[in-house]
Amino acid sequence: MSSQIPIKTDAAPDPVGPYNQAIKAGNFVYCSGQIAINPNSNKIDCLGDIKGETTQVLNNLKAVLTASGASLEDVIKTTIFLTDLNNFQIVNEIYSEFFQNEPSPARACVEVSSLPKGVLIEIDCVAYIH
Repeated sequence: MSSQIPIKTDAAPDPVGPYNQAIKAGNFVYCSGQIAINPNSNKIDCLGDIKGETTQVLNNLKAVLTASGASLEDVIKTTIFLTDLNNFQIVNEIYSEFFQNEPSPARACVEVSSLPKGVLIEIDCVAYIH
């Protein structure tokens, strides 16, 4: 049985609840959902701006992955939560700038009624370190 190692980095925001930024279990890294909190200001500088929020979320995930010893290229699965699926195309454009590797990660995208702190998007992921 593999041990579970909590991942913590100041390069990503602190969790807004009783959970870790990520858990490393064996070769897998399970990243908690990230929202658009700027880790430097601890505020959502771009609230209501889907482009800004998406970019901040993906930068936060990248920082957590780096702290775990993984990278965006190691991501095998993502889940995107949107409060409005009309933002799907904009999110796809920004997402594709971050995930350029082949094969692309598996992904789910769902619309939800609300997200923490009134944000428009949250993304979580699973990475596998080779």
